[in-house]
Amino acid sequence: MKTPLDPRHKRRQKLVEELFAAEFHRQKINEGTKNILAQKHVIDEAIEKAAKEFPVNKINKIDLAILRLAVFELLVEKKQPPKVIIDEAIELAKEYGQEKSPAFINGALGNIITHEPSQI
Repeated sequence: MKTPLDPRHKRRQKLVEELFAAEFHRQKINEGTKNILAQKHVIDEAIEKAAKEFPVNKINKIDLAILRLAVFELLVEKKQPPKVIIDEAIELAKEYGQEKSPAFINGALGNIITHEPSQI
């Protein structure tokens, strides 16, 4: 993350907010969020493999939104280098998550790139 005003960071903030809100109620969502939710099954499966001790339904909802965005970017979209995606996810966790969120997100994403390198 270069600055908090970086347009890519702002876009990711908006996506995380929409993914989080989508867990609680239906709303009008943008195309990026629709694309992520369309891959939700694949994304959640990767998250469950990476964080075996935390089933998806037990993960803090904001952490889950950040993970879904990052896993989508890592495994589906593949437009940015993994290090950039992980760094950005950690920054989002610092902004939106709890004290332990950045470490949890870093660990889960680290497991994904370690165990699924052929998909990245």
